[in-house]
Amino acid sequence: MSAAVLDLRPAPGAAPRARMLAAQTRLELTLTLRRGESVLLTLIIPIGLLVFFSAVDVLPTSTATQSSVDFLVPGVLALAVMSTAFTGQAIATGFERSYGVLKRLGASPLPRSILLAGKTLAVLAVEIVQLVLLVAVGFALGWDPAGSVAGAGWVILLVLLGTAAFSGLGLLMAGTLRAEATLAAANGVYLLLLLVGGVVFPLEELPGWMRVVAEALPTAALSDGLRAVLADGSGPGAGNLLVLALWSVGALGLAARLFRWE
Repeated sequence: MSAAVLDLRPAPGAAPRARMLAAQTRLELTLTLRRGESVLLTLIIPIGLLVFFSAVDVLPTSTATQSSVDFLVPGVLALAVMSTAFTGQAIATGFERSYGVLKRLGASPLPRSILLAGKTLAVLAVEIVQLVLLVAVGFALGWDPAGSVAGAGWVILLVLLGTAAFSGLGLLMAGTLRAEATLAAANGVYLLLLLVGGVVFPLEELPGWMRVVAEALPTAALSDGLRAVLADGSGPGAGNLLVLALWSVGALGLAARLFRWE
C-alpha cells in the first residue's frame, strides 16, 4: 500500500506545470522590464505615430465624417501589439539564445512549451500597459470610439489572438536564426508590416495584388478587426478572426516544434 502511494507522488524536484508557468512568467516580465530602452521604444514609436498623423491630417478615411484619429487609434493599437509581441520579443530572445541563457534553461526541467508560454504571458502584461497609455493619448487627441460592452469583448479577443500570433512568429524567428539575423529580419518585417498592414494607411490604397496579400497577414487582420469594432461599432469580421486564429495556431505550433535552445 505504501509503495503504491509513493509511486503516485511526483518525482523529487518536480513542480506542477502551473507553478512552473507562473514562475517563468514572473521571470520573463522582470527581465523585460529591465530592458527599459526596449520597452520605451515600443511605447514611443506607436504614440509618436498616433500624435504625428493625427496632427498633420493627411490620411484618407473611409467616411467623410471619420476623423484621422478615429482611423488611427485601432491601427496603432495593433502596431503596439506587433511591436512588443513580435519585434521586441524576437530580438530579446534571439540574444538570450546567443548568450547561452536559453542553453542553461534547456538543461533544467523546464519544458520548452512552458518557456514559450511564459514569454507570451509576460508580453501580454506589457501590452496591457501600452494599450492603456495609447487609449489615454487617443482620448486626449479627440478619439470617439464606437461600440459597447460586447465591443470590449471583441477587442480583448482580437488582442489575445494577435499576441499569440505575433509572439509565435517572434519566438519562431528567435529560435531558429542567429541573433544578428533575427535583429535584421525582425526590424525588416516590422517595417514591412507597418507599411502594408493597414496600420496608418487604408488597405484600399494598396494595389490589388498587394491588398490580397496584406489581408492574409496578421497585422491587417488585427488592425482591420479593431477598426471594425472601435470605429464602426460592428463585429471584427469572421475573416479577420480566422486569419488571426490560423496564424496563432501555426506560429505557436512551429515555434514549439522548431525552437532550439542554442
